[in-house]
Amino acid sequence: MSVDRLDWDKLRVFGAVAELKSFTAAAKRLGESTPTVSRKIDDLERKLNCELLVRSPRGVELTEAGRMVARHVQTINGEANSIWSEVCNLDLEATGKIRIMAGDGMVPHWLTRSIPAFHDANPGIELDISITNHEPDLLGDETDITLAFSEPRHRDLQSVQAGVLHYIFFAAPEYLERKGYPESLFDLQGHSCLLHSGYINQIDSWSTRAHDLKKALTYAVITNSGTVLREACAAGAGIALLPSYLAEIDPRLKPLHLQEIAPIRFWIVYTHRLQQLSRGRIVIDWIRRQFSPDVSPWFMDTFVHPDKRGIGSSVDGERRKSSA
Repeated sequence: MSVDRLDWDKLRVFGAVAELKSFTAAAKRLGESTPTVSRKIDDLERKLNCELLVRSPRGVELTEAGRMVARHVQTINGEANSIWSEVCNLDLEATGKIRIMAGDGMVPHWLTRSIPAFHDANPGIELDISITNHEPDLLGDETDITLAFSEPRHRDLQSVQAGVLHYIFFAAPEYLERKGYPESLFDLQGHSCLLHSGYINQIDSWSTRAHDLKKALTYAVITNSGTVLREACAAGAGIALLPSYLAEIDPRLKPLHLQEIAPIRFWIVYTHRLQQLSRGRIVIDWIRRQFSPDVSPWFMDTFVHPDKRGIGSSVDGERRKSSA
């Protein structure tokens, strides 16, 4: 008999009977009647031309041939489960939802600019973006991707370094007209400063300069929202410590010609499962590109001040006029 004539359904039924040692119990598990289960076993025995089961008042016992077939059925079931676990998430088309959860910074202020182009290229992918103030739990399936400021060490998490954030001071031209232009970090002590509360604990690990500044300055506004910090600065509420890339996306904010405060590395973090999904790989590659030097120099290891790109010259002009 050719192997391709074996009926997997009958083998499946036999496997249930062999495991449970009962036609009735197997029928209940499989959702079939006991006579149907018995008939399928009879058909399988005829196909294989051997006796697989011995029926007795105590139930069902396997023959030597039955034990051999049961081992093969168990192996086939194991392989089938492997196919399910390894392949079911390998989608053929880049469609479906990908969840991104991160803080109120790079995702809403930088990444969102490229969403229209992303959806033009990938109309079947839905981006579910959530902003949070806590570290997302990827292993607990809270999200698929996050941006983190420390490299994860868990074996079930994947990460790739995306770039470096460079923090500098910004202000609105109106504020500088009223309060004057600080010529050094020391001069900031006479100004209204704005601070993100997320920086408060981070600053101690940034640099000695940042740590000393935190203690020396007084703050007009402390907020847990990057949006509030950005808008308050743009409205003229004071001088804010912000990532350098904001010089490109918000012309209301003018970078001051002071020292960089801290370079902070960040990573794209995701699970092994996400990497199996074609839509997951597409989103990971898209996020990586937005922070690559080909797209922008803001996230390179080497700090590039906005004035090197022709941004911020108007503030430099204000400083020269005020000191003339």
